[in-house]
Amino acid sequence: MSIKPKQLEMIKTVFVILFFILVSLVFIIPFYWMLVSSFKPTGEIFTDSLSLWPQNPIISSYTNLLDTHFLRWYLNTMIFAVGYVILGLFVCSLAGFAFAKYKFKFRNLIFIVIVAAQMLPIHMQLIPLFIMLTKSGIVNTYAGLIFPMIANPLGLFFVRQYMLGIPDDLMNAARVDGASEWQIYYKIILPISKPALGAMAILFSLFAWNNLLWPLIVMRTEEMFTLSVGLSTLIGQYRPQYGMLMAGSTLAVLPIVLLFLKMQSYFISGLTAGSIKG
Repeated sequence: MSIKPKQLEMIKTVFVILFFILVSLVFIIPFYWMLVSSFKPTGEIFTDSLSLWPQNPIISSYTNLLDTHFLRWYLNTMIFAVGYVILGLFVCSLAGFAFAKYKFKFRNLIFIVIVAAQMLPIHMQLIPLFIMLTKSGIVNTYAGLIFPMIANPLGLFFVRQYMLGIPDDLMNAARVDGASEWQIYYKIILPISKPALGAMAILFSLFAWNNLLWPLIVMRTEEMFTLSVGLSTLIGQYRPQYGMLMAGSTLAVLPIVLLFLKMQSYFISGLTAGSIKG
């Protein structure tokens, strides 16, 4: 008995749907376990039996967070993320605009060198960066946390590739109308580049929100820690507080999830368009 083309297509669709459901579960189950564990006593988190809901729900893990610097860690992380996104997008969009739309000597060579810097592991840059911050006197400050990170080679590459697809005729028409180069960048290039900038905003936010190594190096006092560094201090050698860690991690995930849901259209269209420009 032969299978009709429509039936074959339906079978393929069912298998594709089942595959993506399984992939979704792989990502969702850890988050669900983290959420449920935040309402469990510490002794119940690592029991042999897997429960879909806590047998003795508690909220003390959340209330106990108030006895730490959790709210300050949250504020520090928001300042880091917002400052890094705004300044990073400004620098990357301005540099991407220059590399995409202006011709100058050694343009391609300079661009290749900058992008090649992305291949250097951050560990090679930690000591030089820390020495520079120490000599500048901005260790344990927001400026020291944000400024060394804003020149992102990946962001520059992505924005440049997107801007290469913007017709030069738009810029020439604006120049004929008397627009300055800054007005062309601010009033024409940036609005057209919203999808790419939206995608970069999400990626930059994820980097800043989840970054552990760099804040650990720069911030020296507990009240200046970010969420990732602060939450790591809850796992002590003798008394690990897993319930508070799960509660803090649950609250830490919420802003990123909400940001992605808000800007997912920009993220998808930006990545798609950026991948075919150039």
